[in-house]
Amino acid sequence: MAGARDAGGRAIPRGVVVLGLVSLFTDLGSEMVHSLLPVFMVGTLGASALLVGLVDGLAEALALATKVFSGWISDAVGRRKPLVLLGYGLAAATKPLFPLAGSVAWVLGARLLDRLGKGIRGAPRDALVADITPPQLRGAAYGLRQSMDTLGAVLGPLAAVGLMLAFAGDVRTVLWFAVLPGVVAVALIVFLVREPEGGAASARPRPPLSREALARLGEDFWRIAAVGALLALARGSEAFLVLRASSLGVDDAWVPLVMVGMSLAYTVVAWPAGRWADQADRRLVLAAGLALLCGADLVLALADGRGALALGVVLWGAHMGLTQGVFSALVADAAPGPLRGTAFGMFHLLSGVAILAAGMAAGLAMDRYGAPAPFWIGAALAALALPLVALLPARGSRTGG
Repeated sequence: MAGARDAGGRAIPRGVVVLGLVSLFTDLGSEMVHSLLPVFMVGTLGASALLVGLVDGLAEALALATKVFSGWISDAVGRRKPLVLLGYGLAAATKPLFPLAGSVAWVLGARLLDRLGKGIRGAPRDALVADITPPQLRGAAYGLRQSMDTLGAVLGPLAAVGLMLAFAGDVRTVLWFAVLPGVVAVALIVFLVREPEGGAASARPRPPLSREALARLGEDFWRIAAVGALLALARGSEAFLVLRASSLGVDDAWVPLVMVGMSLAYTVVAWPAGRWADQADRRLVLAAGLALLCGADLVLALADGRGALALGVVLWGAHMGLTQGVFSALVADAAPGPLRGTAFGMFHLLSGVAILAAGMAAGLAMDRYGAPAPFWIGAALAALALPLVALLPARGSRTGG
């Protein structure tokens, strides 16, 4: 755990590596479920693309909105770990609900509970990474954690493919195997995650979600949050990558490979992108990510075979690697230390509203105009967001925070 280093050879804190492992095991189980869920809903439960988009959008919006409250609670009480444990524990506890689902309503309930767990843990975990990491290493730290998280998202769909083949396409049986990784993740938090002494508690805001506190987040933060929300609107839901693969004739047993390809590209790019962002203008890294998203959407909209599908999926994953960790580093730098959890929560709230809108719009567009439609919309929104990156700070204004 002590071997991870940034581009200058400086060691990434051990706690960041442990949190990365927690994310890896959680995502392994979650992506086993998520890579099969769209085809399970459409093929087994008879849902429409619009309903898939609505379920996914509501679930992700709940997760991101919940981060506001978990973030400011962690600021108010000065503790991050209890909320991190609660969030990952809830996600682990909901995994058995998916193979038991007999209707779309049941799937929606399970997804909402699962994503509620994600929302509870997200902002406190991101704030904890900032608490234990020196400012000059934050890009690399967030990139490493994101890479490990996404490695789980690679292994999860691969496990789903192997199990689907082993169990002759029995989705319900495969979904039961998603339970164990969550148990491992919870054990890692209980025994290995430590908080810094006097970290968030040293200057806690009271009340943490007041108008004054939000104003203290500063203009730089709100610009970062606005561009992040526009990017979320352009990206939409990854469920439509799976549905696009199905529309091009990919068999249900092999559909999880779409998420494997996307996540593998994400994993490979995220840590180098974070290290690059520590050494260069972070706006350049974000602009490259938006350009890749625009290109990915165009390729997926025009795709007429599996080769183009694979290229689009890889570009999509690469854009995630270039943007997600860098946004986290920018938020951590721009926000005052005592308000860091609140800042991550507000950032994710705005993104959650955008993802909900994007999921519904993409589902409606796919139902009415065909499988390529959501990707044409995404390409246009990504192109619109690209010049706005110039309005952001090269790195946050409170890097000492």
